[in-house]
Amino acid sequence: MKEFQLSILAAGKLFYQGSCVSLVVPTITGKQGIMANFCNTIGAIVAGTLEFEYIDGDGNHVREVAAVSQGIAKVENNTVLVLVDSIERPEEIDANRAMRSMQEAKEAMLTKMSIRSYYDAQTKMARALNRLKIKRNYKK
Repeated sequence: MKEFQLSILAAGKLFYQGSCVSLVVPTITGKQGIMANFCNTIGAIVAGTLEFEYIDGDGNHVREVAAVSQGIAKVENNTVLVLVDSIERPEEIDANRAMRSMQEAKEAMLTKMSIRSYYDAQTKMARALNRLKIKRNYKK
């Protein structure tokens, strides 16, 4: 199976770097799949589920799933760079913290505020809901 190089960074922290067989990122228009020799492109990432698969040292296919917030993905010359504000594996997600964040966002959206503050609260709500979905659906 053909591979490409993948680097995933979140807020200055390296999440993954190495060979990859496939990558699926959440975009405004839906999930975007990327495989080896994909065309050069840049795309916006939205809060959602990021999935990638690589082959470990023993030849086994390993599938990783993570909750991501907004960011960008750049594909160039069989190399993919993913830059996101945050990324978490299901086991790293604190469900209680995500619930509190969702409640705070909901309360903020119900108050009279500027358009900018309202959109910030919507973004916070989307991230919290996504984190809870990932935690629930991808337990190890």
